[in-house]
Amino acid sequence: MKIPNGNEVIQLFESWSPKKLACMENDPIGLAIGTLNKSVSKVLVTLDVNHEVAEEAIRKGCQIIIAHHPPIFRKLSNLRTDTPEGKLFEKLIKNDITVYAAHTNLDVADGGVNDLLFDALDLENRQVLEETYSENLMKLAVFVPDGHAESVRVALAKAGAGHIGDYDSCSFSSSGEGRFRALDGANPYIGEIGEMEVTEEVKIEVVFPTSMKNKILKAMLNVHPYEEPAYDFYTMAVETNVMGLGRIGTLKQPMSLEQFAHHIKAKLDVPAVRVVGNLQTKIFKVAVIGGDGNSYVHSAKRAGADVFVTGDIKFHVAQDAENLGLTIVDPGHHVEKVMIKGVAEKMSLLCKEKKLDVEFIQSEINTEPFQFI
Repeated sequence: MKIPNGNEVIQLFESWSPKKLACMENDPIGLAIGTLNKSVSKVLVTLDVNHEVAEEAIRKGCQIIIAHHPPIFRKLSNLRTDTPEGKLFEKLIKNDITVYAAHTNLDVADGGVNDLLFDALDLENRQVLEETYSENLMKLAVFVPDGHAESVRVALAKAGAGHIGDYDSCSFSSSGEGRFRALDGANPYIGEIGEMEVTEEVKIEVVFPTSMKNKILKAMLNVHPYEEPAYDFYTMAVETNVMGLGRIGTLKQPMSLEQFAHHIKAKLDVPAVRVVGNLQTKIFKVAVIGGDGNSYVHSAKRAGADVFVTGDIKFHVAQDAENLGLTIVDPGHHVEKVMIKGVAEKMSLLCKEKKLDVEFIQSEINTEPFQFI
């Protein structure tokens, strides 16, 4: 086990929750305060960054804070240390505490905020509510001498090619004859300079997401025996890695809206919820989105949800939902706190796999601004 630097830790985080998944215009994600160029042994995971969280990080000896809500959400026109916000930034900088924010990218990521809420509510049959990201599939076709086909297939599979649904190592092979003549200056694996060569070859075809092209090409070239391999890339009209905001699924057993509201209070550990709709309405299909879901009421209705679970619902949006016949349970924005445990556990696992000695500490500070009386 080794103590990594901050860049190594964040590279691992972004392998799970990459910035490209962010779906809000100008979402201020990434490094917000400080530097990643330092050794890191402790990371504090929190929903928000305030003075109490900063003090917690100092007290517990953390070098980095990973937060869901960006501490600098709007552009700063100045950085004054006689304001509450400025005093917070001053405290973090003076104590060499780096802050990294993962906002809508963490909402979208597999295993991120919305999946954590989905799991917390004991839902089944998970689907994406609103698609925000996808990639086209690409195909590699490469010609390999017969005796090396298996080693190329294995290398491509290890690099991630040929992963289709619940299957991996998928490929197609066809046999034929390869013809070539090596010119002066070549160093042929098969054949002689100036001589026409005919050899038995295998055409191997594999598919992969477009973003993996360079990785797949490197893996193939590393094991291909030819000095100048023959290969083609094709962009396919097939989407993969479909991801997005929110999740929709079903309860194990139907329940009334009133029962479901109590279910949410217990599962998400909130003292109260706001409810829109007839309390006796039967609930089976559930849409959920963390944070502010006002813009996704129609998405939930189109997806066939009986109820939409989200925070910060506005008065007129609630009226629109009533008119649509969609019930709503609003447990507040702060239920996104599920990310604290989720991120800490996920990052602990990723670092353990890479033999990195980092402790991920779950913040104990309650940053919920509302009280219920």
